[in-house]
Amino acid sequence: MASYDYDLFTIGAGSGGVAASRRAASHGARVAICEGSKVGGTCVIRGCVPKKLLMYGGQFRDAFEDAVGYGWDATVPDFDWPKLLAAKDREIDRLNHIYIGMLEKAGVTLIEGFGRLVDRHTVEVAGRRYTARTILIATGGHPVGPNLPGFEHAISSNEALDLKRLPSGMVIIGGGYIAVEFACIFNALGVDITMMIRSGDLLNGFDDDIRQALAVEMRKRGITIRTGVRLDRLEKLDDGYCVVTRDGERFETELVFAATGRVPNTRNLGLEEVGVEQDDRGGVKVDSWSRTNIDNIYSVGDVTNRVALTPVAIAEGRAFVETMYNDNPMEVDYSNIPTAVFSSPPIGTVGLSEAQARQICGEIDIYKSGFRPMKNTLSGRDERTLMKLVVDRRSDRVMGAHMLGPDAPEIVQGLAIAMNCGATKRQFDRTIGLHPSAAEEFVTLRDKVPDPVRSQAAE
Repeated sequence: MASYDYDLFTIGAGSGGVAASRRAASHGARVAICEGSKVGGTCVIRGCVPKKLLMYGGQFRDAFEDAVGYGWDATVPDFDWPKLLAAKDREIDRLNHIYIGMLEKAGVTLIEGFGRLVDRHTVEVAGRRYTARTILIATGGHPVGPNLPGFEHAISSNEALDLKRLPSGMVIIGGGYIAVEFACIFNALGVDITMMIRSGDLLNGFDDDIRQALAVEMRKRGITIRTGVRLDRLEKLDDGYCVVTRDGERFETELVFAATGRVPNTRNLGLEEVGVEQDDRGGVKVDSWSRTNIDNIYSVGDVTNRVALTPVAIAEGRAFVETMYNDNPMEVDYSNIPTAVFSSPPIGTVGLSEAQARQICGEIDIYKSGFRPMKNTLSGRDERTLMKLVVDRRSDRVMGAHMLGPDAPEIVQGLAIAMNCGATKRQFDRTIGLHPSAAEEFVTLRDKVPDPVRSQAAE
C-alpha cells in the first residue's frame, strides 16, 4: 500500500478549503492546506466581509439625515476615509488570525505558499513537494476587467477596498452585484458615480421587477446608470482617465473601476499537466460529488464555476468530507439558495424569478406589494420597498420570494427555510404576521397581479 505524507492536501485556504480541511481532520484524517495569501479567502479578506463593513460606513449618512425627522438636531459630519479603512483592516487581520487558529486547533498543517499539482498525488509549494492520498482544489477566483486597450489602468474590487483616498468621481464598468454594491458604497461616501452597462439593466438574472425598482432608487440617490454602452478603450490622462465608447463618446473621470466578472484561479495550478479537465471558462470540471475526472482529486467553491457564494463553497466542502471521511454520502442541493445584494436599499431573493417560473412552471400567480417603509414616514426619505411572491398555480407552492428594501437579506433567509420545506401560498396566508414590521407583508399578500396574457386580451 502506498504511503503518503497526508490523507488530504487542500490547495487554497478560503471558506470552502478551510471548512473541508477542518472537518476532515475532525474525522481523523491527516490534513494539510496551503495558501499563498491570507487565510480566509475572497469572502473574508477581499470580498463580502470588508465590503459589508464599508457598506455599514456609508449607511451612517442616511442615519444622520433621517435623524432630523425624529427630533434629533443632527447634521452630517465630516467623513474620514483612512480611519474607516484602518478599522476595516484591523477586523480583517483579526479574522485572518481566527481562521489560522481554527486550523491549528483542528490539527490541520498550514503551509504558506501557492500550491501546484505535480502529479495526481503530489503538490509542490514553495519548492517543496508533499504527497497525499486525496487532493482538494479550492483556489477560488479573481476579478477580470474588459479585454480592451487601456483597461489595465482600471481598478478591480481588490483595489477598491484599499484606495488611499476617495476620488471625486468614478466610472464603474458593469452592472452585476459587485458593481451595484460598490456603486452604492462610494455614492454614500460622496463620490460621483456613473455606471456603464453593456446590455440590459442592473443585475441580469435577478427578478425584473426587483432590479428595475433598484435602478429607480439608485438614480434617486444621484447615481447615473447608462445602459447599452459599447466600450472601445480607456485612455490615461494627466489627472485621471477617459472612457471612450465605440460611438466616439468620451467620459472623463478620476478613477475607473472594472466590475465585469470573475474567473477561476486555475492558472499555473498544474491542471493540464496532471490531466484535470476544465470547462470552457477555465473552471475545474466536477460531478455532483465534487469529483474531477481524476478519481482522487476533488474541487469545491468558486474555482468550479458552479454557484459562486461562500455558504455554497462551505456546503460543498462539508458534503465532500461527509462522503469521503464520515461514511455519509452527501450531495449539495442547489435549489432555493438565498442571495443578497447589499445595495441601497438592499435586495434579498430566493428561488425562481417570475421569468424563470413562467418557463418552468407554466401557469403562475404573482403577488406584489410596494410601499413606503414606516421609518421613512417621519424621516421623509423618498425610498420605497418592493416585495414579491412567485407561486406555482397548480401546486400552490411558493417558487420565489423577492424583496427590495431595508432588512431584505435578514427577512429572506427565513423565507428560504419555508421554501425548502415546500411551503405553499395557503400556508403563508395562514401565518399570522408580526406587526408592525415589513416582514409581515409576505404573509398578508392577497391580491394577485393580473395575468399578462389576460391583460393584453382585455386591451
